[in-house]
Amino acid sequence: MDCFALTRALVDLDSTTGQEKPVVEYLFAHLSRLAALHGGRLERMSAAPERDNLLLTFGEPVVTLSTHMDTVPPYFSSSDDGTHIRGRGACDAKGIIAAMIASAESLLEAGTRNFALLFVVGEERDSLGAKAAAASPRGSRFLINGEPTQNKLALGSKGALRYEILARGKLAHSAYPELGHSAIHSLLDALQEIRAIPLPTDAVLGQSTLNVGTIRGGRAPNVVADEARAEIMFRLVGDADPLRAALAWAAAQHNVEAREVLHCSAVHLGSLEGLPTTVVAFTTDIPTFEGAWGKPFLLGPGSIHHAHTSEECIDKKELSDAVGIYARMVRQLLATGVAAS
Repeated sequence: MDCFALTRALVDLDSTTGQEKPVVEYLFAHLSRLAALHGGRLERMSAAPERDNLLLTFGEPVVTLSTHMDTVPPYFSSSDDGTHIRGRGACDAKGIIAAMIASAESLLEAGTRNFALLFVVGEERDSLGAKAAAASPRGSRFLINGEPTQNKLALGSKGALRYEILARGKLAHSAYPELGHSAIHSLLDALQEIRAIPLPTDAVLGQSTLNVGTIRGGRAPNVVADEARAEIMFRLVGDADPLRAALAWAAAQHNVEAREVLHCSAVHLGSLEGLPTTVVAFTTDIPTFEGAWGKPFLLGPGSIHHAHTSEECIDKKELSDAVGIYARMVRQLLATGVAAS
């Protein structure tokens, strides 16, 4: 199966985070044939019940190509307009999976071994698969992580700090608000305070940002709300502790609870000779791997501006180019055993 056909086959399987099993089973069957043909070893690595990572090794892996199998909602199937493949996961990251597999095939046909393919679950929510993989390394010295960077090598990526903000109130008839306490009002006041927190900058990664992603609460327009909650995310460029402290202070001022859900550190990454570079604002599995699979690099076809949108797509030329770029990176790292800082 060629890279374009494999991309569409993967996109046509709904693997929204937590429901990755259909794509895991499809890839297990596909990779089993590749393993049998070239003497590879295919493993399921459990991350949670019914949620497996897949690891395919050829020899003793020095370099590992890795990306994630899950996608954000809502799911929609694939189409091809001649220049782009469209559909959920086309660029984030099912096209990347297909490019990595095609790259592995070309390397094996040329007699290259001592590399691995690692596909993980849960990246879009909590990096569950990367956590499981970090706890079970295989000696790899270099990790090439795939995310949409338009085939440029990212010199760094922002981290993430995600919180759930919970407010509690007292029910009352809205005609007599003095008899209750609105959780929604408390939540809004806390969010206003949080939005006023000064955000740091970094010379390479740029400005930290804050997104208030969801707000829920209340029971009816004529009822004073007894519960409300919001989910927020900071995109980090440095140490998370000052933001944690500021957030805790803001929450205390308005009697709400701030629960930390996820923290991924900002990372500065290395370069490889001959590859164009960029800096990205999104978060990846790289911090969660914690170096357990080797020195990380970040590169993949597709634009992050198309990911997570109703217009998600991947340029077919970029997808084809990525096959050769991944193979070149693997050969370069295997040959030199070193990477630029």
